[in-house]
Amino acid sequence: MELSRNAPSSRPPLRNPGPDWGYDFLRLIDRALPPFLLDPLLGLGAACALILMPQQRRHSHAYLSAVLGRPARLREVWRHFHTYSQVLMTRIHAAETGHHRCLPQPSFEPFRALMRTDRPALLGTIHFGNSDLLGFLLGEFRRHVHMIRLRLGNSRDTHRLSDRFGQWVTYVWVNETENLLFALKDAAQSGSSIAMMCDRIEHSSKVEPFDFLGARRLMPFTIYHLSLVFRLPVVFCLSVPGARNESLLHASPVFEPDGPSRDENLARARAHFRAFLHQLESLLRANPYLWFNFLPLSPALPDSAASPSAVRTASSAAAA
Repeated sequence: MELSRNAPSSRPPLRNPGPDWGYDFLRLIDRALPPFLLDPLLGLGAACALILMPQQRRHSHAYLSAVLGRPARLREVWRHFHTYSQVLMTRIHAAETGHHRCLPQPSFEPFRALMRTDRPALLGTIHFGNSDLLGFLLGEFRRHVHMIRLRLGNSRDTHRLSDRFGQWVTYVWVNETENLLFALKDAAQSGSSIAMMCDRIEHSSKVEPFDFLGARRLMPFTIYHLSLVFRLPVVFCLSVPGARNESLLHASPVFEPDGPSRDENLARARAHFRAFLHQLESLLRANPYLWFNFLPLSPALPDSAASPSAVRTASSAAAA
């Protein structure tokens, strides 16, 4: 379900890589093949993608080299593609059957406690593991969520998930920005929570430098500025694949924008985000193939880029 205040864009929609018939083919093999036959076929498909998608292959290699601390091997890049295909099949299975089991881990308790209240919140996540499913699965808490998403012309799994879990989900399209702030204000005032991805700077109007994957890098920081504007708490949540059709849920502590001044709130927000990035790095070191960022990794910044003026300049460039 789309948010009515977001007028349709006249620009051609962005698209996921891959053929138009890909989703229907994956639905078919999910229904027809047992897991012991399905996974080798996905591995073969990952090998084909490795050959046919050189740009994504280069970005995967750059990311894996950063997280592994050495040049990534071709087999490791293939494994990154293969893991993505496995998670995509999990999304398709959840969209088609509505069956997916979530197992909260000890760190998830602050998130669950917040969701049991009547308070709306800003829910951050990244393209990690099964985290794309989190917004759809929050119906367990009977909480409506406005999901900030990138509209893609061939994202059939997203639309099928919306059909399956749409009672609790409304989309806000980040690439249709004409009334985005008004849409977010409406969502916050309606009592809904707002879920947004926080790992790509190209759609973030506010970025700041943080230590991540062995370097100082610009990272999206918009969610905290929204927190201060709308006086909403922030919590990050991640979903790690467990057994078949199962997710292990992790969350950060809750950030409350209740400091005496804006500067103090921002200082606390930076500390909160640093702690989340440390938690994320721990998960990435344990399984580096679960971050599906097949885009350019935010480059390492020189020491001089940490100055406030340089960050403002870099932030403006990222927003442009």
